[in-house]
Amino acid sequence: MSKGTYAKFLRGRTSHRVTKLATLVASSAVLVAMINIDASASPSSLVVGGPTTAHSVESVSPRVTVASLRDHRPVTTAMPPGTPPSDLSGGPTTAAASTRAHAPSAPSTTTSAHGSPVSHPAADGPTTTSAPPTTTTTTTAAPTTTTTAASAIPVGVLDASEPSGYAPPSASALAGYTQSYVSDFTGSSLPSGWYAYSGTPGGDPGGQFGSAHVSVSNGLLSLNTYQDPAYNNEWVTGGLCQCGLPHTYGAFFVRSRVTGAGPTEVALLWPATNTWPPEIDFNESNGSSATSTATDLWAFSGGARSQVQSHVSIDLTQWHTWGVIWTPTSITYTVDGRVWGRVTDPSTIPSIPMTLDLQQQTWCSSGWACPSAPQSMQIDWVAEYSPNA
Repeated sequence: MSKGTYAKFLRGRTSHRVTKLATLVASSAVLVAMINIDASASPSSLVVGGPTTAHSVESVSPRVTVASLRDHRPVTTAMPPGTPPSDLSGGPTTAAASTRAHAPSAPSTTTSAHGSPVSHPAADGPTTTSAPPTTTTTTTAAPTTTTTAASAIPVGVLDASEPSGYAPPSASALAGYTQSYVSDFTGSSLPSGWYAYSGTPGGDPGGQFGSAHVSVSNGLLSLNTYQDPAYNNEWVTGGLCQCGLPHTYGAFFVRSRVTGAGPTEVALLWPATNTWPPEIDFNESNGSSATSTATDLWAFSGGARSQVQSHVSIDLTQWHTWGVIWTPTSITYTVDGRVWGRVTDPSTIPSIPMTLDLQQQTWCSSGWACPSAPQSMQIDWVAEYSPNA
């Protein structure tokens, strides 16, 4: 019964007191039932110290039918040794269902600053979407007010001499793992194993990477978006990959900030073979400076992506330590020592070598993520860990 119908029912007349009393008792029971149904159906945002967490399933046009946005049953998949207990989402881990695709689309190819081919998918470049993020359908996680200590996840070591106020974490900062790589971006050139992008991003004909838009100075790696006279004053962005150091599983931590909204900023894991998908994004702004999205994307076909996402509201202009812990059975997203998203369906988790990529991208020709002023993504340091045997 609609609320309008219910109000009309209450205003109706009866000829006997007993009849009216019975009518009121019955209608009150109906009202209580309606309130309970409304309460159980309303999603709630999780806010613990500021961030909100959600999971979503996205399909890109043409749309396909999604049978289930979320499986709310608890998942008891064991986490790997050393997986941190701290969790912004709280409660039992849940699995999110997604649309399944059938076959990959043909990738497009751009060229890196070093002349080697960098293949990106027609729908990516290599970020996660060729349409504005408003196409996402979101289901919000149930609220909780409890968290546990965050000390198990590396954040860094307090150091006032560092641009971000934190130095890289120690070699043993993550239990069950050993540090395999660290760079504090000292000097004036990229460390060994890193390569800058140049050329047009795949799936984004209006975008442009320029190797000169990647710089190292004053202890910072900077990716700079600005209108470049060398490219007819187009908005040109910076991006790079750690192509010389692929990994299969491990933990990756990036200390970064953005100067403002405009270009999409993303830290991600990308297939070392340049064969897309899969893809793991663990901090993507979608042109915002107030929210971030994490995406596990494992299939693409007919314009539809098979992926699961988590979202967090956070001030990206402040320094944060973003992390992803990737194992055969789980992907765990962290920020500043706390978990804000997790994937536990092994069938969705990549099992091939992947590289760490950091990049910006504009989508001006698509009408979003288009800067109005120069912006930068600044990285203080990167630290990586391999699981102990």
